[in-house]
Amino acid sequence: MQLLDQSVDDSIFTQHESEVRSYCRSWPTVFTRASGSYLTDTSGREYLDFFAGAGSLNYGHNNPIMKSALLDYISDDGITHGLDMATVAKGKFIEAFTQKILEPRGLDYKIQFPGPTGTNAVEAALKLARKVTGRESIISFTNAFHGMTLGSLSVTGNSMKRAGAGIPLVHATPMPFDNYFGGVMEDFAWFERVLDDSGSGLNRPAAVIVETVQGEGGVNVARAEWLRALSDLCQRRDILLIVDDVQMGCGRTGEFFSFEEAGIKPDIVTLSKSISGYGLPLALTLFRSDLDVWAPGEHNGTFRGNNPAFVTGTTTIDHYWSDGSLTKDVHAKGDRIHTVFSELCDTYSGISTRGRGMVQGLVFDEATAAGKVCARAFGEGLLAETSGPSDEVVKLLPPLTIATEDLDRGLAILSDSVKEVIG
Repeated sequence: MQLLDQSVDDSIFTQHESEVRSYCRSWPTVFTRASGSYLTDTSGREYLDFFAGAGSLNYGHNNPIMKSALLDYISDDGITHGLDMATVAKGKFIEAFTQKILEPRGLDYKIQFPGPTGTNAVEAALKLARKVTGRESIISFTNAFHGMTLGSLSVTGNSMKRAGAGIPLVHATPMPFDNYFGGVMEDFAWFERVLDDSGSGLNRPAAVIVETVQGEGGVNVARAEWLRALSDLCQRRDILLIVDDVQMGCGRTGEFFSFEEAGIKPDIVTLSKSISGYGLPLALTLFRSDLDVWAPGEHNGTFRGNNPAFVTGTTTIDHYWSDGSLTKDVHAKGDRIHTVFSELCDTYSGISTRGRGMVQGLVFDEATAAGKVCARAFGEGLLAETSGPSDEVVKLLPPLTIATEDLDRGLAILSDSVKEVIG
């Protein structure tokens, strides 16, 4: 009998796995297979996936195009583990990424492969910014999320996650994200004032790190004009601008990079999650060529060269990013989600919506309602998560490649769940 067809006693998880587990508490079943936009549990029940591995599966589960390339590579004894050694798989990825992603967008970035997760990419970005400028302080934003290692936590806003560090998180200062004060304070007024005031106590920062859309923070969308103003401020003040595109990059907002809409060119960019296309661990830290001041081996990691991920990543770029069709499709599906969410907001009081492309949020004035909606949706065969400081947002991250009929089916389940909870 194949492994996937064998049953598992679900008590094995509660008895032996750490209490730190989280998603399995919201979705109490044992999954065994996945294909496209669906997961299947051991009872044979299918679940439509509006979570997509927290944005790591933008092209769906077991995408057949990438799976074929990966199986061929493995069966041919291709390199699996290579640290930062030169391999054909890495070379092909760099070639595809440079020619089809960076060059058409006029981005002269060097590519660094840190450890294979998003927080590794952020840690490398913060270290590089400090090394280049000789300064220690980093400016972050309210409700930001950048990862769970100490450097990334220092620029993360969530108090529960920060408390888990167990030590003071220093050398970072939060500033208000776009519309944090509801329009009653001019953008960057406080930031510019404390930069100019020798009595403010703010050390001149090495960098500013920002998400164009705060996913974990509650689907907070920065306006293009706000991002342009931030970029201009950083340029005037000789401060490096880091855009964390770990979750919102790779087409989630429509364009490959989420900052393209604003027309800015960050000094440093972090990518992970869907950069491999298949859910395999891979992360990139991109930066201007003149910022490449690393000494050999100064920042490294045993798993910084995930060659199977290079194979699927190259296949993803070649198949989905050789023209603008995916971007157009993401915008169309994003509009479809926004229309349904807007209709719900018009029908029921106490909810609002926000988002860009195929990251959309339904915000509840009564915070506990969001979790109830997601729980009810799970009962109807749909996976969706909550986000925001009080888990008050139902956050949608469906695969970018989801079929229109599946998207509509999931939105209908969500609509019925909202009606059941607050209607």
